Amino acid sequence: MQHIPLQLAKDGMILAREVARPDNPAGAPICGKGVELTSSLIERLKNMDVQHVCVEGHPVWLEGDKTLDEQLAELHRRFRKVGSHPLMNKVRDIFAAQIMKSMGTE
Repeated sequence: MQHIPLQLAKDGMILAREVARPDNPAGAPICGKGVELTSSLIERLKNMDVQHVCVEGHPVWLEGDKTLDEQLAELHRRFRKVGSHPLMNKVRDIFAAQIMKSMGTE
């Protein structure tokens, strides 16, 4: 899942979260999770002043984004001091699975 500026959204991307009105975020959502973006829907969201959307996978590379391999290497580096502890290995594996899911590779 990736949070992207609406201006980078393209046809065919799938919403990973509901889109709420910027002027009433607690109100009914504009679009639901799982909706496929189209050019007309993107234009309507722009007209409603929506600035960002959360889409499935990682379809857009932004400055500073890390690759899947870089993220997993950093995760393993952070857990290296507790690598012999079975419970911490499970926690690390859960985080690794979540990272892979967020990047669209399960």
